[in-house]
Amino acid sequence: MAETPVTPNNTDTPKGLVLAVLAYVLWGFLPLYMKAMEHIGPIEVVAHRVIWSVPVAGLLLVALGRTGDLKAALRNPKMLGMAALTAALISVNWAIYVWAISSGHALDAALGYYMNPLFSIALGAILLREPLTRTQLVAVGLAASGVLVLVFQAGSLPWAALGLMVSWGFYAFFKRSLPIGPNQGFLLEVLILLIPALAYVTWLGASGTGHFGAAASDTLLLAGAGIVTAVPLLIYANGAKLVRLSTMGILQYIAPTMIFITAITLFGEHIDQARMIAFPLIWSGLVVYSIPMIRQIRSQA
Repeated sequence: MAETPVTPNNTDTPKGLVLAVLAYVLWGFLPLYMKAMEHIGPIEVVAHRVIWSVPVAGLLLVALGRTGDLKAALRNPKMLGMAALTAALISVNWAIYVWAISSGHALDAALGYYMNPLFSIALGAILLREPLTRTQLVAVGLAASGVLVLVFQAGSLPWAALGLMVSWGFYAFFKRSLPIGPNQGFLLEVLILLIPALAYVTWLGASGTGHFGAAASDTLLLAGAGIVTAVPLLIYANGAKLVRLSTMGILQYIAPTMIFITAITLFGEHIDQARMIAFPLIWSGLVVYSIPMIRQIRSQA
């Protein structure tokens, strides 16, 4: 998924709402696609997500006539360094996500994305010294309590959920400092990841352990991974410009809710006692976190 950027206007346009909801719904269905590749290693899946995202994002940039921004970014060492950092973070996030879905931990993926907005609040308070309101303190406290319940009950940290939360939280944090448009930024990131991705896929092919080309179904799924990766991100990036920040803050719960429902109803994952306590705590934190945004939306309607 993607970070919630600051919108240039203070209104919700019909086009922006349609694009934003569509992006989150597509992310909500993504586990079904990833589950179909559960027999393929997460790193191989991520490599193909990178490789096949390049032509999708590249064609869009050509159509928009914004290739000049990308060329300028490629000549800027500072921007390349920042993009390399965000590229590394997004690749880690993708790998954890693919592993979580394929190994029966989709509920942890939902948990991680539910905690994302609250982690971003904490990150802003720690790194940017942004003061926390009483409402935000309560929300973060409830989420932290939910994690502690999981740790106490299971005796270990929910690594997949925390990995998704931390990798995406820092990705969103550093992405805000990348002085380039979202479409150009995404293409720049996958271009940086393209060489190691191609090298890994080539090595798999040479060693006879790769899945691309081995069976028609696997080949189509891996090639399509670029489309299911790039399209929602690009739809989101363009829709977010036309929707208020507060509205995006509410809409971001669509995807993890769909993942949660899919994990229980289609993947047959079990909600143990710890999760029965932890999820309501985190949901309560999100409700508390959302109250000011809902009030803002109503006051501006």
